[in-house]
This record gives sequence, C-alpha cells and structure tokens, in this order.
Amino acid sequence: MDLDRSPLARPFPDLPPIDGATPRVARARYKEWDRCDLTLVEFAEGTAVAGLFTKSACASPEVEAGRAQIGGGRARALVVNAGNSNAFTGAAGREAVEQIQAQVAEGLGCEAHEVFVSSTGVIGVPLPKDKARAGVDAALAAEPCDWLEVARAIGTTDTFEKGAHASAFIDDTEVRLIGVIKGSGMIAPDMATMLGYVVTDAAIEPALLQELLSEANGPSFGSITVDSDTSTSDTVLAFGTGTAGNAPLVDHDSPGADAFASALADLCDQLAKLVVRDGEGATKFIEIRVSGAQSDDSAHRVAMSIANSPLVKTAIAGQDANWGRVVMAVGKAGEPADRDRLSIRFGGVEVAREGRAVEDFDEAPVAQHLKGEEIVVEADLGIGSGRARVYTCDLTHGYISINADYRS
Repeated sequence: MDLDRSPLARPFPDLPPIDGATPRVARARYKEWDRCDLTLVEFAEGTAVAGLFTKSACASPEVEAGRAQIGGGRARALVVNAGNSNAFTGAAGREAVEQIQAQVAEGLGCEAHEVFVSSTGVIGVPLPKDKARAGVDAALAAEPCDWLEVARAIGTTDTFEKGAHASAFIDDTEVRLIGVIKGSGMIAPDMATMLGYVVTDAAIEPALLQELLSEANGPSFGSITVDSDTSTSDTVLAFGTGTAGNAPLVDHDSPGADAFASALADLCDQLAKLVVRDGEGATKFIEIRVSGAQSDDSAHRVAMSIANSPLVKTAIAGQDANWGRVVMAVGKAGEPADRDRLSIRFGGVEVAREGRAVEDFDEAPVAQHLKGEEIVVEADLGIGSGRARVYTCDLTHGYISINADYRS
C-alpha cells in the first residue's frame, strides 16, 4: 500500500550517533515489500533500560515479555519487526519472541532477558519464525546504519520517518538523547504510543530512568490521539548506555538530574507531536486546550473527549467553526462542567461565552485560522483551576481509505 506523504510532515533531523548503541537493519520480508523491516540495535554492557507498555488486555507476546523483563533494568539489544504485530497469536507468537531472544543472545553473548522485542503490523498472524530467523541472521551480519534507516525500517502506514534529539549538561558533561518513533493510526495511548525508542549516552540508574520516563509520558505520549484506538503493541523504551562519562544520575537529587529530566520531556513531546502529524489521512494538526476545570485530571479527560470526537474532527477537516460540537464533547465527557460558564475559542477568537454564542464576533479571523494546518481549540469551563493540553488531528476520507485497505 503506497501512501502519500502527510502534508504535516517534518524533515528527519540529523541525529548524532550514540556511543554504546549500534543500529542495524535487514530484510526479513514479513510482507511483500522491497524494504528493510527488521531492526537490531546492540547496546553496550550495562546499558540501563526503562519502559512503558500498553494497558490493552489483548497485548502482544512482545509486550508481555517486555513487562516481565523491564524489572531487570539492563538491556543488550532491541529487535523491532515491522509488518506483523504478532498479537493475538497464542503459543506460536510467544515461541517466535523466545526464538528471537535466544538467537540474538547467542549472537551477542548476552542473556535472553536482556533482548527486548517489539513487533507492529497486522494483528492475528503469528510472526513467521523462519523469516524472523533469517532476518536476525542478516541483521547480525549487517553493517551499522544511521537512525534514519532505523526510523524507516520500523514504520508501517507511516508516511514519513520520525526522529528527534535533545541534550543536557550534567556538571560539565554534555549528554545526548535521540529518539525514533513510528505511529500513524490506532493511536490513543494509555501509556505511550505505537513504538517509540529513546537512546541516550547518559549514565543513569534504571530506577531513575523509569521514573523520569513515566513523568515525561503524561504530557507527551499520554496526551495524543488520532482515532481513539489503543494498540495491542504500544511500547516506549528508553536506553541509557552510560558512555558519556558523566557522574551517574542516581536519583532526583543528583546534580544534573533536573536538566536531564527536562531534555527527556522535551524529546518525548517532540516525538508525540510527530505521530499526530502523521495521523492517517490527517491534513490538520490540532491542539486542544482546556482550562477552568475542577482538576488537571478532569481537564485532561475533557480535552480527550473533544480530541476524540469524530464530529469535532470532521468539522475542523471541513474548516467549519462548529463550536456546538465542542459543547457536545465537553458535555459527554462525564466531568464536572457548567453550561453557563463555558467559553470556547478557535485560534484565540472567542466564539462562545457563558453558555451562548458571542454576539457579532468577527468570523473572518476564525475562518482564516481554520484554513491553516495548525489549529488551536480552547475550552474554558470556568469552575476551577485545572488545565490540560492534548494533540490530535482532523478526520478525513483518507483515514477510511487507509484502514479499509489495510490488509489488502
């Protein structure tokens, strides 16, 4: 399935190499396509790992394995398969994961529990073990590649490669962080997104890395939605190779921990936005801001109600400032709200105030704003100090076309 590049695409940045992380890609040929679809990243001994996984009750064997492994805190390899999610595949799916772990562990001289595996693609088809075996062999023998090739190899319906970078100083030592991510549809994560990977050369204890990744998740991966659907395979993993030479970050009180936390949060925010920009069929990037709610959590739930509304999303696709649909989405959220205190803005222009339309407002700037590619919708509930921000995209015929043909 050939897909046109999203009009909201961003160019892939020049990501620096990370000492202690060696990426390679290969052709496992999980689908009939002429591209690399298996990624293997080898990590230095002692690399710290942290992770977040889908809350789906129908999670893939890869997710189940990752949940069990993450407590060990150390990783030597990451394998990502594209084109087959291996989810809902029973014993055959688990065996495929175990085979990959054992094969990589033998090739690198490490333990199987230090090999993390992710897969993405069609649900319900066991990962072909013969193709996986050949793909891993090819990757182990391949020359190292850059992160652009990794971002390209992990994609499925993605229309552009997604990556970002950040840095921080720990005392006088600069540490680097890079990230690659894939995701375009089935995006409404409870924890993370489709598949995202952060790699840093910072020396950091696994427990702190886990804590900081969890903190960064809420306002980033936890605040995006394309279509309200949470994947069976959602995974975000962060790896710290410890090669930068900084004094190890042990806890929040470690010098430089705040700077590293800020850099990680910034990186995750960049990656989350890229997923929304590649939302299937998307033509507009939408930021939903909710204020005046009873609490921040309540504001987040209201914002997600607006962002997930097909009626709101189609109105914006049609460049229609139909604020009544925003009212509807606020009202159905199940959160405290007062109709007669609610105000709504499109692109900073107030269109409704205290439960009714603003009289004689100038529609011209609103219409101009909705013609653009980046849209801001604000709802002030007027009952408290809670606030939240989420990212979404419009809903177009393109989304239907992509998903109607997904298995073809």
